[in-house]
Amino acid sequence: MEHLYIQNTALTPEISFSPEDGSFSIRGKSIPDDAEEFYQPVLEWMEAYSKGSTNNIHLTIELEFFNISSSKRILFLMYKLNELVDKGVNVKITWCYKENDDDMFEVGQDYAFMVNIPFEFHTFTEQFVA
Repeated sequence: MEHLYIQNTALTPEISFSPEDGSFSIRGKSIPDDAEEFYQPVLEWMEAYSKGSTNNIHLTIELEFFNISSSKRILFLMYKLNELVDKGVNVKITWCYKENDDDMFEVGQDYAFMVNIPFEFHTFTEQFVA
């Protein structure tokens, strides 16, 4: 399976999913005009990946902010990862949020509550620059 890479824009995050080492990341801002359209190839890639892989996965999410439609798509992605956990794959999510951004921290906690995936929380002080 090939590496999935989508360059960030002013409205969309960088997506980098490396099946070789299980290193997945979503970084930047996620406020696309059409979140379903933006995240569709990501979810399709994840669906194909989940059919054959048993590699460990470490997903890092470092979003400065995102809109509600992006939030829903990110949750769909986490549900896919949760299915892999149910199959015995080791999955971990690192939720990175801007220092003193309690809202983003709480959103990460909400996600952690909704899935059966270990979460780690880390703060950052600089915004993501690709």
